[in-house]
This record gives sequence, C-alpha cells and structure tokens, in this order.
Amino acid sequence: MPKITPNYLEMKAGDLPASKAFYEQAFGFAFTDYGPEYAAVEGGPVQIGIAAGSEPVAPMPTFETDDLEASLAQVKAANGEIVKEIFAFPGGRRFECLDPAGNRLAIYQPD
Repeated sequence: MPKITPNYLEMKAGDLPASKAFYEQAFGFAFTDYGPEYAAVEGGPVQIGIAAGSEPVAPMPTFETDDLEASLAQVKAANGEIVKEIFAFPGGRRFECLDPAGNRLAIYQPD
C-alpha cells in the first residue's frame, strides 16, 4: 500500500482579498497569486489554495500549532469568528473558527 499524506486543500472565498488577509494575519501565511481568482500557500507539507467563489467547501482544514493560546489570540485579532473555544480531545487540545468566507478551521496543539 502506498504512503498517502495530505498535501493540498482547496477552499472557496467570496471575497478573496479578505480571505488572504485573514490567513496572512492569523497564521503568517504568504500567498502566491495565480491571477485574480486564485492564490496558494506553497512550500509546506500541506499546500492550500483559495479560489474565488461563493460556495464554501465542506472539508475542515486542521492546522497544528506549538502555542494554542497565542494562536487563538491571533485568530481573534484577525477578526476570525470562534465557533468552539479551546477544548481537549484525545491527543491534544484545539479550537475551531470560521474564516471570512465561512470555511470552518481547526487549530490544535498535540499533547
């Protein structure tokens, strides 16, 4: 069986500049623009693409952090909507938020 690891997530954004600004401010991401309707974060183990469009995609990307409380503060400072405050789950703790396009995200810190 081949080894399969996540390497790309694509999401939709009704307001692409607002979504890019959120990810830049909340997570420090740097985007490469591929025309006016697509931007991507590249070079990491998981790449993320944001396409202009009004229908949010169902998958919930999950991001690992080494400081959950600081990440929560950054997301709040970027006007992210917190939909679940920090809670414990087997293997760590996380919170969930919405980006400006309504995509649900989880940010977690492993035990």
